[in-house]
Amino acid sequence: MHPDKLRQQIENWLKQVLNSSYFVFFLGGLFLFLFSFNAFFIYVQPNEVAIKQVRVGLNRGIQSTVYDTGWYFMVPGIHIFHVFPKDLQVFDLTSMRNQASSRFIDNSAHIQTSDGFFVDVDVSVIFRIDDPLQVIKTIGPGELYFINGILPKTEPALKETLGTLTTEEFYNPYLRVEKMNQARIKLASELEEKGIAIEHVLIRYFKYSSEIQRNIEEKKLKDQLIYKNQAEAKAAIQNAQLQKMIEEGEAIVRVELEKGKAYQVTRKAEQELYVRTKHAQADLLVKRAEAFKTKLKNIALKGMGAENLVGLEMAKVLEGVEVIILPSDGDYGVNPLNLEKTRAMFE
Repeated sequence: MHPDKLRQQIENWLKQVLNSSYFVFFLGGLFLFLFSFNAFFIYVQPNEVAIKQVRVGLNRGIQSTVYDTGWYFMVPGIHIFHVFPKDLQVFDLTSMRNQASSRFIDNSAHIQTSDGFFVDVDVSVIFRIDDPLQVIKTIGPGELYFINGILPKTEPALKETLGTLTTEEFYNPYLRVEKMNQARIKLASELEEKGIAIEHVLIRYFKYSSEIQRNIEEKKLKDQLIYKNQAEAKAAIQNAQLQKMIEEGEAIVRVELEKGKAYQVTRKAEQELYVRTKHAQADLLVKRAEAFKTKLKNIALKGMGAENLVGLEMAKVLEGVEVIILPSDGDYGVNPLNLEKTRAMFE
């Protein structure tokens, strides 16, 4: 089919539907359904819970069922669903209201310190509805949990706990945290029976008047100067002690080095003495051995056959001498083995 013809047929059909009386009834029924759906059903968001109240009937009043996320049927004029948030809520007490993004905002807590000065404290109270049924029974529906619960209890609790601090103690973070915890415990004990749980109480900022602030800053600067001087004095003492220890250590090192040198000289002298002693002992032993050798030789020469030995030695002396024949007996005979006669010839 040609596209123009198809479009023409669709347009004709739409005109017939729009001109038809059934279309008017259809639109009316649709609007009635939507209106009835919104009137007879309520949707509880994921971060909400609801409590049902029956206004007419035998079981009228607040019902004990807590409704979580989902769609629930209700009869207009008879049933009312009171919705409460179930996520964390923040109540800011701040001097800069235009910068706060939380749902519940009030002025800073005006607290008098224990020494009579006033300070403005910015505080954040983080809470949640723990038991919505108890909240609606003891405080009421809507935002009355804040108007009649959180709001009138917060600043008195802060004044009771933070008011025990002095002007200077506000600058001590540990004391501030301690008093924050005390304020949280006090608020929690007062609101627990009403179904509200206090998670945290946080001090974000505090400010004195300009004159008091200036006096405190001047005093803090003087205190810091005193602490600085004390620290420098302690550092000087520690440096002197350190220098003394270094000098003592160096003196000990020098003494030990001298002891080591003296020990080295002593050991070297002992070594040299030992070497000389051993050499002397060895020389003595050698000389004794040579003397003993000479003694033994002399003894041997005095024994039997010594003359023959001497003659043999003399024969060695006469080696290389031209051989001549000499008589060995008679008055002019030469007998080299006869030492006495040979000696007499040379005399």
